[in-house]
Amino acid sequence: MSEDKQLTVIDQRQVVFYGDELIAVRTSDGEVYAALSQMCDALGIDAQGQARRIQRHTVLGNGLIWVDVLSTQIREGGQAFEQTRRVRALRIDVVPLWLSGIRTKSVREDVRPKLERFQHEAARVLWQAFQVGELSVDDGFSDLLEQDTPSVQAYKLALAVVKMARQQVVLESRLNEQGRAIAVNTATLGDLAQRVEVIEADLGRDERLISNSEAEQIAQGVKQIAMFMSRNSGRNEYGGVYNEVHRRFEIPSYKMLPSARFDEAMNFLRGWWENLTDSGKVPF
Repeated sequence: MSEDKQLTVIDQRQVVFYGDELIAVRTSDGEVYAALSQMCDALGIDAQGQARRIQRHTVLGNGLIWVDVLSTQIREGGQAFEQTRRVRALRIDVVPLWLSGIRTKSVREDVRPKLERFQHEAARVLWQAFQVGELSVDDGFSDLLEQDTPSVQAYKLALAVVKMARQQVVLESRLNEQGRAIAVNTATLGDLAQRVEVIEADLGRDERLISNSEAEQIAQGVKQIAMFMSRNSGRNEYGGVYNEVHRRFEIPSYKMLPSARFDEAMNFLRGWWENLTDSGKVPF
C-alpha cells in the first residue's frame, strides 16, 4: 500500500491558511505533501476516516505516505523543545481531488465556508510556499489572478521562470551528488525568460496540441464535474474545475494541452468524477 512508503523530509514549512496552520513538506522524491491530520482538524472531520477513504481510491491512495515532521512542544515551566512525530501526508496535486469528495453536508454549517476555501485555494497556497516563499494566503488573491491583465500575465510568467530555475538547481545538485563530470551552466534570469518564450512559442504549434475533438472531450468532462458540484454547492463551479485542470497541467487554457498528455488529462477527470459521485459509470 502506498502509505507504507517512507520518504525523507528535506524541507518543512508552516503555512498559515486563513488562520489555520498547516505543515507542508518537500520530500526526497521532489514532491510537496501536506499533513492530512491538520487539514482534517481545520475542517472538523475525522482524519482516520478520511485516510481510509483515500486508501480505497486508486489515484488518491498513490499520494498518501508517512513522513516524520518536527513540531514544537512546551514542557512544564514554559520551555519549548522540538519533537519528531510520524504523520500521514497527502501529495498536494491530489489535495483538490480529495477535497472535492468531501460533501458540504458532512461538515458543520459554520465550517462550510472554510471547506470551500480549502477546495479552491489550499493546493495552490501549499505549492507556492515552496516555489515563491509565500507562507500565508491573501484573501481574494486567487480571484485577482482570473483577470487577464498585463500584471497577472507578468506574475504567471515569473512563476514559470521560478519553476524553471528550481529545476535547474535540482538538476545541478543531482549531477553533483552522482559525481558526474558534466558541466551545467547556470542560466541567468534573462536566459530563463528567453527559454520561457521559446516554450510558449512551441506550445502554439498546432501539431503539438490536442485536436478540436479531444478538446471537446475534455470540455465535456469539465462540464459534467462542474454541473454535479454546482448542484451540491449552489454556486457556479465551472471556473474552479477549469482552473484545477490548468493548474495541474500547467497550461493557460485546456486547448493548450499537449497531445501527448490527453489520455492523462482524461484519466484525471474520470478519477475526479468517480471519487465525487462514488459511481463507476463515467458519462464522458
